[in-house]
Amino acid sequence: MKIQLSEHFTYKKLFYFCLPTIAMMICTSLYVIADGFFVSNYVGKTAFAAVNLIMPFLIMIGCFGFMIGTGGSALVGKTLGEGAKERAHRYFTMMVYVTVIIGVVLSVASFIFMRPIAYMLGATDAMIGDCVTYGRIINVFNTAYMLQYLFQSFFVTAEKPQLGFLVTVAAGLTNILLDALFIGVLHWGVAGAAWASGIGQCIGGILPMIYFMRENGSLLRLKKTKLEMPALIKACLNGSSELMTNISASIVGMLYNFQLLKYAGENGVAAYGVVMYTHMIFAAVFLGYAIGTAPIISYHYGAGNHSELKNMLRKSAVIMFGGGITMLFFAWGLANPLARIFVGYDESLLVITEQALKIYAFAFVMYGLNVFASSFFTALNNGAVSAAISFMRTLVFQTAAVLLLPIVLGLEGIWWAVTAAEIFALLISIVFLAANRKRYHYL
Repeated sequence: MKIQLSEHFTYKKLFYFCLPTIAMMICTSLYVIADGFFVSNYVGKTAFAAVNLIMPFLIMIGCFGFMIGTGGSALVGKTLGEGAKERAHRYFTMMVYVTVIIGVVLSVASFIFMRPIAYMLGATDAMIGDCVTYGRIINVFNTAYMLQYLFQSFFVTAEKPQLGFLVTVAAGLTNILLDALFIGVLHWGVAGAAWASGIGQCIGGILPMIYFMRENGSLLRLKKTKLEMPALIKACLNGSSELMTNISASIVGMLYNFQLLKYAGENGVAAYGVVMYTHMIFAAVFLGYAIGTAPIISYHYGAGNHSELKNMLRKSAVIMFGGGITMLFFAWGLANPLARIFVGYDESLLVITEQALKIYAFAFVMYGLNVFASSFFTALNNGAVSAAISFMRTLVFQTAAVLLLPIVLGLEGIWWAVTAAEIFALLISIVFLAANRKRYHYL
């Protein structure tokens, strides 16, 4: 079904348009999870804890590409809605080149300082070797990782979400197959997991660049460009909410690891790793929908079509809330089998992990609504409100919850922290939506 950004979107059209992006995000999550599965089952829980300890930092670095991708695609989508196609091409090309430059700089800096960073995150003597090995190898491929995040957003803006899905599937399958070969057959340990991820990221980041360099049937193509600072600053500010979300989530993830080392030792960090991998799968559905709908919202905002903005907000609220309830029941039903996949070899770790998964699952009821609220304002080119929602949700509320709740509830308080944070974030999201309704006419 060929669907254009300019159309009126029914639930059916939303489903077909966003499905490839949702599938793309799920595949992205699955090949990150593959590393955890093979490391945990073939290398051991100490190596698994080491990978989980360094992972928040690696994700934080890669998400600069997500910032430029989401903020840039909103700007490009709005520009397309205004009918300025050549300017849209210039903006798109500039975003790609800037991402490459930032990626190289961050890769070099992170490679050099990986050991002190790992110690700063709380790595023990038993974990430090695996942390540094995994982190440095992954950083070699950081530019491709950032480009993969960037193109995930721009494939949707280019009206080619299906192609984005196929590229992500190819990257994911490559990673999983190489994980099996490098770890399961060749016994390369965490180094094998890192090489498998890096090669997969090259497919996800470099193949799209080749596609957009050539004549293609999409709305976008890499063309001659120049540095246009006002547009770049606007895109970065607009996408800062997504960067803030991921940086804050990474910082909070580091804080979780500190608290878990204190309350449960390496078993706690390993259990949190399983929770995060499971969370990636379920969260990918919400994130995929948010990324899939953002260009639609940006296009109609640029075109001044207020009725379609109302339509998108109302339908999305229903979809996100219904999806959250569904995710809660799925997570409860799958808690035991998911825990067994990763840590079935250790009974005490299995018990902690299953309990953590069941408690954490309540956050999904509010999670989708909050993710969409932030994405909605990004799509409207209002990065300030989007960043405020993200900042309060991830850094302020989750930090407060993970520090305070364990004092009262012990280890369980750490698992309840994210649900408490999402409840407060939902209240903030509602306040911002109500306060800006007259400005954007979506209510």
